[in-house]
Amino acid sequence: MVKNKKRMSRNDRVETKENEQTTDFVMGFYGVLEALKEKRGNKVFIQEDVTGRRFDEVKQMATKMKVPVQWVPKSKLDKLTDHGVHQGVVLGVTPYEYLSLEELIEQTKKTEPFYLILDGIEDPHNFGSILRTADATGVDGVIIPKHRAVGITSIVSKTSTGAVEHIPVARVTNLSQAISTLKEQGFWVFGTDMEGTDYRHWQVQGSIALVIGNEGKGISPGLKKELDEVLTIPMTGHVQSLNASVAAGIMMYEVYRKRY
Repeated sequence: MVKNKKRMSRNDRVETKENEQTTDFVMGFYGVLEALKEKRGNKVFIQEDVTGRRFDEVKQMATKMKVPVQWVPKSKLDKLTDHGVHQGVVLGVTPYEYLSLEELIEQTKKTEPFYLILDGIEDPHNFGSILRTADATGVDGVIIPKHRAVGITSIVSKTSTGAVEHIPVARVTNLSQAISTLKEQGFWVFGTDMEGTDYRHWQVQGSIALVIGNEGKGISPGLKKELDEVLTIPMTGHVQSLNASVAAGIMMYEVYRKRY
């Protein structure tokens, strides 16, 4: 038995919980720089034995934004990022503030908005890649579920190379209800599947939303019933499926090609 072990007081427990809830981390040069530009950073951690132009750029941006910089051993960065590929630089940030669906609609009002609806994407690398392409192709917003799906994490932020700071993300409790709300707002809702209309014939005019399904299960049966049209990407190879982020990228660029 361990004697004289100091018990954590209730106030200490509350403070610890609050600190865990109010601090998140962005890693990698691009993610850190974009988060600093958006004024989300509160402290920069740089590996103590590294030098170079990119580190100087991070330090200059931190100074400009009045964010403190601390030089720490690599082991500290490994711990903060759960051994992620941090490139020697990590930024402490406030947790990502998701929008409600109503806020997203109000914030992205335009003639023909284009949203992505991610139905249970679980791989943070897929999510980050989708956000990166969404930023490149002019997607107006992304909608994700609160449960059984990845949210904005340090890996998502790094994979997106900072795009997460520029694409509005709404998180909702029920995707079916979200689709119903979008339809009330005049949206046409599409989804991808193995059988459907060739995506090259996709009519992208008007307010549209595209559902991208889970990496393994695809679009859930309940959401399929809500779609106005199912689209498919023709393939001639032996493996008749694509990575979720690749499929999403093809579809996003189809909208970009036809609209711009």
